[in-house]
Amino acid sequence: MPLPLAALVALSLGALFAYVARGELAQSDAPLVSSRPAAIAVAFAAFVYLPAVAYFAAFHGDWAYMYFVAWRRVPSAIDLAIVIACAALVPIGFLIAAPLSRAKRREIVVALVAAPAAIAAALAVIFERRLATSATFVQFANNFDTRPLGASALGRAMLVALAGCAAATLWCVKLLRAPRSKVDHARDAGSVDAGKR
Repeated sequence: MPLPLAALVALSLGALFAYVARGELAQSDAPLVSSRPAAIAVAFAAFVYLPAVAYFAAFHGDWAYMYFVAWRRVPSAIDLAIVIACAALVPIGFLIAAPLSRAKRREIVVALVAAPAAIAAALAVIFERRLATSATFVQFANNFDTRPLGASALGRAMLVALAGCAAATLWCVKLLRAPRSKVDHARDAGSVDAGKR
């Protein structure tokens, strides 16, 4: 996924996770950082989103930067920092939206989900030619030997990444909607009993 769009989508996904977990968040006064929904958001960012973004930055770098800069000229440390920042925006988006979700400020949380996604969609439309082309920075700049996204390895990788991220997102949504297990309730009850002693 192109890095500018990946950052926006990450914020939107984090806010979405907070919105879906609103019932569980409202039932607990525990710190948001240590909550089960926060752990799910962090796990998604680390094990799903980070590898997907890193793959495109490492193997299709010019496309990941949308041909605005030559990927070979970007220092690897900066490249790595941008990829990590994109993935970190999932839990950051969650932590921004979670207090609002806990306070039942539904309209604001929905706006936090929709606004970054809408901006990403608008950018995708504006820069459609850049996103739909598989090439190096030089090939794109000079308009030679470029290939349509759908007829390239990049296009196939994009389909796999989108399918994987979509499946993982749906799974996370299912986990966040599910009531906490009896084990969690029993553990919480044990903690309360221990506190009374």
